[in-house]
Amino acid sequence: MNMSSATSLRSARGSVPTPDDLAITIRDRRFLRDRAPPRWWLAGDPVGCCWHLALSATFPRGEAFFVEAVKAHRDGADPRLAEEIRLFIQQEVNHSREHLTFNRLAVDAGYDLAAIDERLVGFINMTRGRPVIVNLAATMALEHFTAMLAHDILARPDIYRGADAEVAGLWRWHAVEEIEHKGVAYDTFLHATRDWSRWRRWRLQAVMMLVVTSKFVPHRIVDTLDLLAQDGLRGWRVKARLLWYLFGNPGLLRRVIPAWLSYFMPGFHPWNHDDRALITAADAELRAA
Repeated sequence: MNMSSATSLRSARGSVPTPDDLAITIRDRRFLRDRAPPRWWLAGDPVGCCWHLALSATFPRGEAFFVEAVKAHRDGADPRLAEEIRLFIQQEVNHSREHLTFNRLAVDAGYDLAAIDERLVGFINMTRGRPVIVNLAATMALEHFTAMLAHDILARPDIYRGADAEVAGLWRWHAVEEIEHKGVAYDTFLHATRDWSRWRRWRLQAVMMLVVTSKFVPHRIVDTLDLLAQDGLRGWRVKARLLWYLFGNPGLLRRVIPAWLSYFMPGFHPWNHDDRALITAADAELRAA
């Protein structure tokens, strides 16, 4: 990268970029190789289990999409960003592998994930033929979603109280690495749009977050209700229980609203909020386990 491009990129990143001492670590963990977890592994709560499965069912294809979107813009990246992209890709590949195992065990237990996969394929097919920078902007928005949820998972140990230890370990491990690489897609976007105006960059960033949110939240709710119906749980009471789980207690979506809104603020960067202390604590727990 030449000096003018580097200066432009530093300006785009704002005053609080990815920390200089950030270490993205490959934790090549394997889960659930020796046994299948209980069907309702989250303290017997079918709503929480089906919400997590609805998320997990999207990860292998979704993370492959993220990897391709970031790889398409790595040419000309400075050595630091190029190395972060390499580590991001390796982490995402490992996440896909572990969630494929988790999803396969769910199918073996009787869940049908075909409708969820079909909805996801339809979304990905919509991206064919559009500018690759739009796919990167979508990836950036979805990475912010996963980082928000990951923060909440690690900040509140009560979410997995009474859960199967190995499944909880899988989700905490994934959350650690989502926080760790939360700035990679964003910094890649800044690199790819280093010659853009701030207004043009913000407009695409904001529009894609609105589009992604309008798809991500309703689709995951529909997916969860589909899985609950496969357990024989239907009707308005089940829908109310799911909405309470997401927006009441534990309120997984309600609690990320402030972080979601911050995405639209001038000068936003994922590392404006340095939550690496959560990684340190979770790493220690995972090693002990």
